[in-house]
Amino acid sequence: MRFRATVENVPIFFRIIQAVEKLQKKCIIKFTENEMHIICNDDANEGGIQVWSVVKVDSIFTNYRIQSNAENKITVTLSTEALLSALRSSSSSASSSSTAAAIMPTYDAEELVMKLAKKNDQAMLSFEMFGVSRTGRKVRVAHDVRIDVMQPAEVEKLREPLCPDPEATILLPQLQKMRTIVERLRPLADVLTLKANNSGKLQIAINTDTVKLETQWVGCTNPSMRQAPDENVPEPEALENPDPNKMFSVHVSIRSFIKFLNSHVVSTTTIACICHNHCAILYVYIGDVANAGGVLTFYIPSVIDDDN
Repeated sequence: MRFRATVENVPIFFRIIQAVEKLQKKCIIKFTENEMHIICNDDANEGGIQVWSVVKVDSIFTNYRIQSNAENKITVTLSTEALLSALRSSSSSASSSSTAAAIMPTYDAEELVMKLAKKNDQAMLSFEMFGVSRTGRKVRVAHDVRIDVMQPAEVEKLREPLCPDPEATILLPQLQKMRTIVERLRPLADVLTLKANNSGKLQIAINTDTVKLETQWVGCTNPSMRQAPDENVPEPEALENPDPNKMFSVHVSIRSFIKFLNSHVVSTTTIACICHNHCAILYVYIGDVANAGGVLTFYIPSVIDDDN
């Protein structure tokens, strides 16, 4: 089993893991010849939220080499916090910001290599940063992240949630702006209602014995989701619906929804699919939809709201 790659786009990799780390302290990463899959499917997650992401190799890595007896696929579990720490030092050293200079003041990183390694019979995902010191001396800094390699039989059991076809699909406003609004609602309720129709209307609301609040957006785009040929990244297409003004809704944990909104650090375009009273499926695209480097797919299940 061999794996080695140069992390060419450290900031994007860092932001993806930053969004995932807010959700779960451990995750699964599956490397294949053309894609990297990052999975959070722990039932212990608050609200049952899951993430199944697909990232194209060439959007983050160069000099990518993988070899295994399992059809050149390698699947590992690791600490999201440890991985984020390794990427934070790498991302900071590659940045010219004053914050980065304070963290890594002694050298400028020129290359970051990620590879499988073994130390004291423990599998590691090893990060090697190569750079030049302020005095011109070559520098190598290593950062190891402990991993557990999953057996093919375990990997075969991994399954995305089964969901019905969505009744409404809508392009969300900027996630950072939505996060500001939802954060203000958080002290007032535990459950958030997400509503949408196929005529460009989106609503988020809370409804308790003491407070009822609703925020509405109109004129939003209504794409539908289809699977692009030979790709795992869903693409939008024109949507036709016989009853475009009918509102569909799902009640979700407000804490789970805020965790999803933390993905604003990587999002350029986000599409929400409402499966009425069942779940919300949220596609966070990495880069422009037309040429996306990948997509983070969040599944947030419906919860019973006793106030509605």
